[in-house]
Amino acid sequence: MKKGILTVLPVSLISLLFHTGALARDGYETERREMIAAIVETVTETRSYTGIDALDEQVMQAVAAVPRHEFVPPALRSFAYRNNALPIGEGQTISQPYIVALMTHLMKVDGDSAVLEIGTGSGYQAAVLARLVRHVYTIEIIETLGRRAEDTLARLGFDNVTVRIGDGYIGWEEHAPFDAIIVTAAPEEVPQPLIDQLKPGARMVVPVGPAFGYQTLQVLEKQENGEIRETDILPVGFVPFVKGDREG
Repeated sequence: MKKGILTVLPVSLISLLFHTGALARDGYETERREMIAAIVETVTETRSYTGIDALDEQVMQAVAAVPRHEFVPPALRSFAYRNNALPIGEGQTISQPYIVALMTHLMKVDGDSAVLEIGTGSGYQAAVLARLVRHVYTIEIIETLGRRAEDTLARLGFDNVTVRIGDGYIGWEEHAPFDAIIVTAAPEEVPQPLIDQLKPGARMVVPVGPAFGYQTLQVLEKQENGEIRETDILPVGFVPFVKGDREG
């Protein structure tokens, strides 16, 4: 996927991928197709906010290919492909498929990108990114979630994802600077260490706002001179960003 190039993915192409066997047949084909159609519909419904008429083709293919049911609790698997957030335990959620697709689109990554994710959660967002980039470094502060996500990603063969249990506020200096950063929980202010670890010319996609208050999905673009340009995308509702008191 080349930066700055938008290609349109018709729903008919998703259907073709299923019919030709290009995507896994695992008993959820109909549900996955309906999820993709719901994402396309939501993109249309929100374009007055986002200015986006269609999401990148390869992003949509990645979302279609990742088995979302593997990342939700077994009791909720029948709901896995609905265009909704779902609880995954520890007071956390797996994000709405539309939001996952939109945030991935906004990152403008390609096959050479090394990206940082703050908030591994279920591992689903990391799995989508892993189909598009060279490597995903992802940090989760809640150890039970992080270990579970690590096991799920390994079991499904995502060998270009590295999970770290620790404080996402401080980022991952050893692998910086990153070609893109995605934050999947809402800080009231964007942590400065994450801005520092963003490569010039790269983007951070992050929801910003108070816990359980008005939040805005933002794109932060780091200019070559180090200045940050912020763009508001649309109102969102994310779990709060938890700042830890340790590193590791």
